[in-house]
Amino acid sequence: MLVAAIMVIFPLCLAFAALTDALSMTIPNRVSVILLVSFTIIAPLTGMDWVTFGQHFAAGLIVFGVCFALFAFGAMGGGDAKLLTATAVWFGLNMQLLTFLTYVALFGGLLTLAILFARSDRFGFVTWRVGVINHLLDPKVGIPYGIAIGFAGLMCYPSSALMQYAFSQIA
Repeated sequence: MLVAAIMVIFPLCLAFAALTDALSMTIPNRVSVILLVSFTIIAPLTGMDWVTFGQHFAAGLIVFGVCFALFAFGAMGGGDAKLLTATAVWFGLNMQLLTFLTYVALFGGLLTLAILFARSDRFGFVTWRVGVINHLLDPKVGIPYGIAIGFAGLMCYPSSALMQYAFSQIA
């Protein structure tokens, strides 16, 4: 049951956050809460020592501090900040967190360029400006960074400590 929780909760939450951000430009608070609460329950059950457990929350606090500043300056949405914080807790204060944040920046930049490219009037015939695509192409709407956070998290999660634990239990 523990292995199933490790393999399902994190990816499902990130996929849901990416989808809701793409469709509505909002990331529900419950996603970040589920990530934090489930990590708090799961990590000790894997045998994670308290120092490492604390370092995971330290990672979240550091990311929260940076995200709070970016939110205060209007450079980041609140849902993105909360999702990044909760996701950072799952990676911990290590190189995996740095890799994850690098992927977020890379995917976020590519997503921004793609949306700005699609928003240009020269390419309206490609997107047809209908439905969900129309919503994303509205110049008054920001960039749904939950998509980038979701992709980056899913790319990095297999190398995380919790997934390595789950893999060791399966083998």
